[in-house]
Amino acid sequence: MKVWFLGTGTSQGIPVIGSTHPVSLSSDHKDKRLRVSVWIHWENYSYVIDCGPDFRQQMLTSKCPKLDGILYTHEHADHTAGLDDIRPFFFKQGDIPIYAHNRVIESLKKRFDYIFQEVDKYPGVPTVKINKVVNGQPFTIGNKTVMPIEVMHGNLPILGYRIGDFAYLTDVKTVEPAEQEKLKGLKVLVVSALRHEPHNSHFNLEEALHFIKTINPERAYLTHISHMMGFHEEVQEILPKNVFLAYDNLEITI
Repeated sequence: MKVWFLGTGTSQGIPVIGSTHPVSLSSDHKDKRLRVSVWIHWENYSYVIDCGPDFRQQMLTSKCPKLDGILYTHEHADHTAGLDDIRPFFFKQGDIPIYAHNRVIESLKKRFDYIFQEVDKYPGVPTVKINKVVNGQPFTIGNKTVMPIEVMHGNLPILGYRIGDFAYLTDVKTVEPAEQEKLKGLKVLVVSALRHEPHNSHFNLEEALHFIKTINPERAYLTHISHMMGFHEEVQEILPKNVFLAYDNLEITI
């Protein structure tokens, strides 16, 4: 299975509009981050986790040839705003499956009511197949089993996903012990780390590293990174040997 980091930035992306922060002005391509998402593919299967406002650009850059489905972590705009851009896949493939908590489905229905409309639907808009995800109930994508992992994004319960020996958790602040048990024995853990300073609804770097040490995967990759984390190359130098700062268009094999 291969995982392509489509975007590794926080909700504003990097560079931030109008920012004069040194990281926003950096010429290093690893310091330029689109909104957070990954493309997971194996054999003839192809899925993305989250579909944010940079989705079109991410699909063009990665040359993703097909989309078998979208797994949503939660309803915030930086994770959902690109839904309309699934149209080229819909035109080629038909209805696109989406997988999300019922609360997220209801949010998408409000924001993209024309996509979910069943009567007098405007020609040319995409159609999705709804798959409701319930924590504690594994489901199947392609020929692989997915285990939902509930984490807390501040006071909001959201979902991460474990697929085989790989797990993806973003926008994390706390994870209950019962959910941590679902993450034992991982080869690769992807988890968010916003910045060095504490934040009310996201892991900072210290918290993310402590969590990684607790879960003890073979390798870990940090994502959902803000410009306040610092320059990519400088941050990477201070990380443990099995922890890596992810960057846009990094591809890993599991």
